[in-house]
Amino acid sequence: MTEVVISVLLLAGTFFVFSSSIGILRFPDVYSRLHAASKSATLGVSGVMLAAFLFFLFEDDMVSGKLILGILFVLLTAPVSGHMISRAAYRTGVPLSDRTIKDDLQTNGEDMKKDSSD
Repeated sequence: MTEVVISVLLLAGTFFVFSSSIGILRFPDVYSRLHAASKSATLGVSGVMLAAFLFFLFEDDMVSGKLILGILFVLLTAPVSGHMISRAAYRTGVPLSDRTIKDDLQTNGEDMKKDSSD
């Protein structure tokens, strides 16, 4: 049963990492790409590391503190860093995609796309 759980976690993690890499290549702007990189890759890397943790726990009877810390580190830092990079991109004027419908951070009533095309 443990082999099935470990295999499912590995496959799920691999799926999320693969979908993240496709999202980075296919999405139109930096904000969508950062979303794909931070959210999907976080789930993918955490799934693979959790599978490794369970493998060592059940096969070798060894609790790996480094894997636990690695999982926590990835879960805490990847979304925060993706958010901070996207905020920095927005503040420096990186334009949104043409397909963007609404700009929730817009404060002055003018369209960001009009400002970036001047």
